[in-house]
Amino acid sequence: VLLDWRTILDNVLLQAELRRLPRADYRERAMQLLARFGLEGFEDRHPWELSGGMRQRAAICRALLCDPELLLMDEPFGALDAMTRDDLNVELTRIWQGTNKTVLFITHSIVESVYLADRVVMMSRGPGRIVEVIDIDLPRPRPLSIRETPAFGAYVHQIRHHFAELGILKE
Repeated sequence: VLLDWRTILDNVLLQAELRRLPRADYRERAMQLLARFGLEGFEDRHPWELSGGMRQRAAICRALLCDPELLLMDEPFGALDAMTRDDLNVELTRIWQGTNKTVLFITHSIVESVYLADRVVMMSRGPGRIVEVIDIDLPRPRPLSIRETPAFGAYVHQIRHHFAELGILKE
């Protein structure tokens, strides 16, 4: 969540401020991240002036600013339209390939989980517990068109079937 009273650049730099790191040392990195995510020229805008996808990209920039070892993303693209969601999924895979960071991505989208993950951890309804772990053996990099392949479809079907067996999803 971005803070509406701060500019996009100030929102990204919040990570450094909270850690009491010199703002000037991180300004250039923040600008590079904003450019990488297509937000160059929007640094002085406020969140309410941007689209949902642009706000989400700014939030990802903020998360990446201080180079975390683990990137925890809890339903980050859930409220976005399908095309923006696809764009951000592609960008997230590029980030992952470029940094090789661990990403814990929580989603209710089976297709999104198969596209992004090397391993899908399936959870039960509340209380949440792990009910199945499925390794996704699809080549990387993964273009969006991989979703049209039989191998991709087989993983989606397998996960849907497991959820149906648990009574979580109707088949």
